[in-house]
Amino acid sequence: MTPAAAALRTAVDEDTGVAVLTLDRPGRHNAIDVPTAAELAATWRRFRYDDTVRAVVVTGAGEKAFCTGIDRDADVPQPPSPYTIDDPLIAIGPKANDLWKPVIAAVNGMACGGAFYLLGEAEFVVADEHATFFDPHTTYGMVSAYETIHLAQRMPFGEVARMALMGTAERISARRAYETGLVSELTSPGGALAAAVRAAETIASYPTEAVQGTVRAIWSAKEASRTQALAHAPHLIALGNLPPDRQAKLFVQRRGNDFRTR
Repeated sequence: MTPAAAALRTAVDEDTGVAVLTLDRPGRHNAIDVPTAAELAATWRRFRYDDTVRAVVVTGAGEKAFCTGIDRDADVPQPPSPYTIDDPLIAIGPKANDLWKPVIAAVNGMACGGAFYLLGEAEFVVADEHATFFDPHTTYGMVSAYETIHLAQRMPFGEVARMALMGTAERISARRAYETGLVSELTSPGGALAAAVRAAETIASYPTEAVQGTVRAIWSAKEASRTQALAHAPHLIALGNLPPDRQAKLFVQRRGNDFRTR
């Protein structure tokens, strides 16, 4: 079994039409390495052609984390040109792979950094009460570009700015995420997946043409501004990111810091 296959589990209930896609790297807080990123993209594309799948729930294995973004040990060589950047997470979400079947995220534990590529392309988010959200980029000398653009589609400007700029100094509680629109439903600990599946089963029971058309219509409301903003992201990252060795030093220096929850 390849590492990518082992890091991603897919279960499809053909009776209900709901697929559950699970990031299965709990020992790494479900961080995404390069093979897992490729497998995520391939899975979303495969769902486009699978008529037994009418709605999808994406979640993370274990209780500690939904996803903590890119695996810090991932080797991602970058081109020397300042005008280009290789982002291994750019195609890990459903919309990036032209999938317009509804996707619901079930968040357990931490969701941070690159996790927002997935949350930002889900139709809505269900979270356990103990879930937390934060964006560590600025703390470690990196530009938060794709993440903030995704979050700005569903949260007030000030809340997105605060999360991005406070870095690891502050975690957003599930309750606060619910109050600001990132999360649509709170559940008791351990209940997010079941609640997301129930919602997905309801949606999957409706005529799929109408459902997918509605998904597409919802996203079209912000598509122009979102597309334009995402086009700027690679350049901002290339200009603003510290060199990898300086990022690594900051990571070592700050990784033991306590977090404040808001």
